Amino acid sequence: MKKDSVILGIETSCDETSVAVMRGSELLSNIISSQIEIHRRFGGVVPEIASRNHLKAILPVIDEALSAAGIALGDVDAVAVTYGAGLVGALLVGVSAAKALSYALGKPLYAVNHIEAHIAANYISSPKLEPPFLAVVASGGHSGVARVDGLNKFTMIASTTDDAIGEAFDKVARALGLPYPGGPEIDKLARSGSAEIDFIPHRKRGAQLSYSGLKTAVVNYLHNFEQRGERPVLENVCASFQKTAVDMLLDIAFDAAVQTGVKKLALAGGVAANSYLRKKLEQDGQKYGCETYYPPMSLCTDNAAMICARARGMMAEGLPPAKLDLNAVSYLKIGD
Repeated sequence: MKKDSVILGIETSCDETSVAVMRGSELLSNIISSQIEIHRRFGGVVPEIASRNHLKAILPVIDEALSAAGIALGDVDAVAVTYGAGLVGALLVGVSAAKALSYALGKPLYAVNHIEAHIAANYISSPKLEPPFLAVVASGGHSGVARVDGLNKFTMIASTTDDAIGEAFDKVARALGLPYPGGPEIDKLARSGSAEIDFIPHRKRGAQLSYSGLKTAVVNYLHNFEQRGERPVLENVCASFQKTAVDMLLDIAFDAAVQTGVKKLALAGGVAANSYLRKKLEQDGQKYGCETYYPPMSLCTDNAAMICARARGMMAEGLPPAKLDLNAVSYLKIGD
């Protein structure tokens, strides 16, 4: 692998069409075309609509990313793409475009695991970060703690037994009548609320990570108010839910840091944009004597820069490129 290899990355796993260009460790462009406004009217992502809009956006976004990077298509040394996890129809748009580019250019194609890419986003914002470290995974489909022992060595050491934290945020936001996407809305309301509601009064530290019970507790709390003809203080509900959800995840993460002796923790995933999670990670990091990292907001949500960063790690250690029969995979775990 050349130190200054140019990687073109493509991300279409859900409702963002993104293309990025990276030369060596330098990010030259990271273009994101979001579908949030389209899906907001439906209260969530509609897979078929997402796929159709990826089809419309993919070629213009590729052109824009190349233009913003100041390079020609012929300058690309490798193509990387998210092949899972995500919505199959949406993923297929990116995978098909990446395979076509790889074939036309005669350049290698790298198949990237979406969640591993979220972890790799930390290498862009924190170039001095090196394994081993613990990745605190907080996304819509995955939650838990992964041990990262190398650029391409991931081991999931703790994970949720049911809902992911991002899924719990979305479901609670829907129950509260908040617009899509619900996570940022809860975060915003929580800032002016008081975390005074104990949704899980007998929660024990060290228990398995589970969000289904917390979600149900919030819904039951809201139903009790509704049956009495009363309205709860939404800000307090949001603050209390958010604190409990984040504390559950970070308790697991810092327990893992103590048990493994790995004193570096990095946030990964869309929920890494949550202000309370970022603040609490720093506070707990100081308490436990750990270094803590998290990407900037622009690299927390789905983006192609993280796809380039993950592919760069694969290329650095000589992992084989994918074949042109690469297909999309809806469910994919860390390390798969």
